[in-house]
Amino acid sequence: MKGKTFAKKIGRLAAKQKAFVAIVIILIVMIFLKTNFYTPFNLLDMINSASINMIVAFGITMVIIARGIDLSVGGTLVVSGIVSIKLMNAGMPIWIAILGALFVGAIIGAINGFFVVYRKKEPFIITLAMGIILTGFAMLITDAHPVSPTNLQFMMIGNGKVIFGIPNLVIITFVLFIITYCILRYTQFGRNCYAIGGDYEVAQYSGINVRLIKAATYVLCGTLTALAGVLLSSRLNSGSSVYGNLTALTVISSVVVGGTSLAGGVGGIPQTAIGLLLIALIQNVMNMTGIAPYVQYLVTGLVIVVVISMDSYSRKRKREKV
Repeated sequence: MKGKTFAKKIGRLAAKQKAFVAIVIILIVMIFLKTNFYTPFNLLDMINSASINMIVAFGITMVIIARGIDLSVGGTLVVSGIVSIKLMNAGMPIWIAILGALFVGAIIGAINGFFVVYRKKEPFIITLAMGIILTGFAMLITDAHPVSPTNLQFMMIGNGKVIFGIPNLVIITFVLFIITYCILRYTQFGRNCYAIGGDYEVAQYSGINVRLIKAATYVLCGTLTALAGVLLSSRLNSGSSVYGNLTALTVISSVVVGGTSLAGGVGGIPQTAIGLLLIALIQNVMNMTGIAPYVQYLVTGLVIVVVISMDSYSRKRKREKV
């Protein structure tokens, strides 16, 4: 009896979380292949490589749950990284330069939130245009060339290993995972985000300050993306206008693969982490098995389409049963 109950729970999990099932299948397959996949160095490196996009995804998840979208994250990412380096090279301490970059990210998020929420403009168009503007601005202030920090200590933030040999990026990502998860799961703000995404008008009539909450998700997204941009520039020891070209599409598709619905009101931080880990896992496995880079793009795209299609089909069947 207990075996049947456990099997039913596994079946419900498989039906609900396709990305998790895909991760389990890949992990099982890798047991039988002769690679260095199951080594502490490779596993940590895989998570470390996914950390930047994961931090951006935490912010985007909040926006999407509240039924929004932010395509400006690529531009925010590069501008914040460049700003932090420019401030340091101007003689400011590292922590002030980082705070300055975070402030820039928050301002960008506030502008997005103002036009999308208070002026009721289409979020797809507004954030896409903002991303283009920011990329152009990044090219302007760098003359389309990478800029490097003069303070070598800055590089250690994104490349150091302070605790038990675990990369700093992994630790920072884990801490932000806990913080953003608690915000969405245990705070009134988080519950309001789900309510707004579920039904905007009902949330408004129930007394929720829907405009302020939804605009706040853009500010949080901009701030988290700015932090990711600082960490990326630290890891690469440079800032460049080209670093964020594919960030928005990669992150948003990974968030959706994890189970966060673009329709709003459904999903969460754990689902986002699973989606990002699936994409990182696929890329790591293909590198391990020597698959050509151009084939990797094809395979990754196919996996995204298949997982999202399966999830959409299961949601449709569920609605039909109701």
